[in-house]
Amino acid sequence: MDALSAPAAIAVPLLLLAVLGLRGWKTARGPRPRRWERPGWWILAAVFLAAVGFVTWFIGIFSGGLDPGETCAQRGIRYDDAYRAEHWREPSRWFPLHNKCNAHHDLVPAFVNPTLIAVVVLLLGCVAGAVAAAVIGRNKRETRV
Repeated sequence: MDALSAPAAIAVPLLLLAVLGLRGWKTARGPRPRRWERPGWWILAAVFLAAVGFVTWFIGIFSGGLDPGETCAQRGIRYDDAYRAEHWREPSRWFPLHNKCNAHHDLVPAFVNPTLIAVVVLLLGCVAGAVAAAVIGRNKRETRV
């Protein structure tokens, strides 16, 4: 590791955690009166959801470690080379995430794929909310003039 990447490897995750924590606190605190009428509120919610989705995807994609055979052995699960050879595309797909030791055990946690679906649906809702807030706000400004 060079001199710049070591502090970055420490600072970037801490900064991301701080931003997620702040956004989570602001969301839990609740919006100020009529704050949701502004597109910025929806965009911040979408950024928060995108960060949650990225972290969840990151957990899922690296759940098998660098060597799935070794990870399966550490967890006491039989690693099936024939199954992995037959289903060689599964671990490299973007969605749904799978990294199976054999036909019956997946190394990807069960919450990952449903969470990714929920995040995408909520992101679409946030985008629709931002567009609606922008259009309604513009119409209100035009009727005042």
